[in-house]
Amino acid sequence: MVCGRALGFLPQQLLLCAIEPHDDSRWRAHAPAASGRSWRQCRNYREQNVCNWMVPEDDPDPYCPACRLNNLIPNLADPRNRVLWARIEQAKRRLLYTLFSLGLPVVGRNRDSQQGLAFEFLQDPVAETEFTDVAAGHRVLTGHRSGLITINIAEADPSAREGMREMMGEQYRTLLGHFRHEIAHHYWDSLIRDTPWHAPFRELFGDERADYGQALRRYYGNGPSPDWQQSFVSAYASAHPWEDWAETWAHYLHMVDTLETAHDYGFTIGGQTLHPPVAAGAVPEQRAAAPYAAPVGIEELLGDWARLTLVLNSLNRSMGLSEAYPFALTESASTKLRFVHRRVMAATA
Repeated sequence: MVCGRALGFLPQQLLLCAIEPHDDSRWRAHAPAASGRSWRQCRNYREQNVCNWMVPEDDPDPYCPACRLNNLIPNLADPRNRVLWARIEQAKRRLLYTLFSLGLPVVGRNRDSQQGLAFEFLQDPVAETEFTDVAAGHRVLTGHRSGLITINIAEADPSAREGMREMMGEQYRTLLGHFRHEIAHHYWDSLIRDTPWHAPFRELFGDERADYGQALRRYYGNGPSPDWQQSFVSAYASAHPWEDWAETWAHYLHMVDTLETAHDYGFTIGGQTLHPPVAAGAVPEQRAAAPYAAPVGIEELLGDWARLTLVLNSLNRSMGLSEAYPFALTESASTKLRFVHRRVMAATA
């Protein structure tokens, strides 16, 4: 900061603010919402400098709500892994900020040992020599299983990630996008499976009982159908109903987070001020930036998103860059986004 103070994020208040020490381990937050409480730095902030979240002084856990969800981290004996891990943690915290802002449940393994949320950040096995590829069958696959989200730390290396994006023929591949996609599978288990929302899900996305392995083999062997853009938000969404849900959910989080950022910076397009982001039960003083009005509906969000992405893509082209949002939302894809919105709002009401 210009004032020379350190910064700390208060997860309970969703607030990033200046902090200063007032003894060896306790910090004071310079924000009215902090209510004069004392805070400790997360252990990964204090010892590793890969986190900037704070822990209330009376919380016995040395880790913040984001870091306590880690099950495995990379081997830090390799200095390169520390750099990659820091990038991974930044993307993870951004994901969690949005989940907390929306009021979605974030339940870790300490409360639900079977289905609770946890993260593992793993590295591919080292090849025999630097010129030998690791067999594909032994690579770490980014994915989700029963609340456990695994991320291959190579995804935090821009050159490796871009190479994978080119090889897979993808329009978009980011570390944050992986987190948003994989968390969708976690929420499908808790918000859709065996709930009153299950039948409506199948009407829109299809029957998830279709063989998943066979569907992926067909997708990677034959590619998506030529007309996938008519019904899906991305090509990969056409592989299986689970992936359609995950891609749609990820796009919903893209929209909410990006529109919130644009709103906080006072963006107007065509003389219209962007609506505040959707958030159930939002309390203004708990926000990290400008105060917000009542939650807006999905139609306002879709309209703002169409206007904002048109500008973002045009700005990128002016700089000679690829499009920031290389997708087109058809009515079918928008209908699925409406479903995700309704489910999120119902879960956070």
